Amino acid sequence: MPSFVHPDLKDVSLAAALHALADPVRLAMVAQLAGGETLNCTATCPLQSIPKSTLSNHFKVLRGAGIVETRAEGREMLSTLRREAFEARFPGLLASILDNQRAGCVV
Repeated sequence: MPSFVHPDLKDVSLAAALHALADPVRLAMVAQLAGGETLNCTATCPLQSIPKSTLSNHFKVLRGAGIVETRAEGREMLSTLRREAFEARFPGLLASILDNQRAGCVV
């Protein structure tokens, strides 16, 4: 069973967080997770045309920036948003980026 490394958010730089949130695909993933969903690479979502391997890499980047937490459940790897912990580390950042994304602004 795979074990995922989830960084302590105190060790995540603002640059790493912004890099992870700057990609439109990752931003769409985070927006979907912010709605309370749990995602995996085979989840039905607006990202269906993206290869599983690419989505897996996007999850890795988000995990490395401390934005998502991934756990194994059977054969699936499920990711959820670490909203409270991320908010404590970077107050207002995630809400601001998601608000801009919903308003159609380019990140």
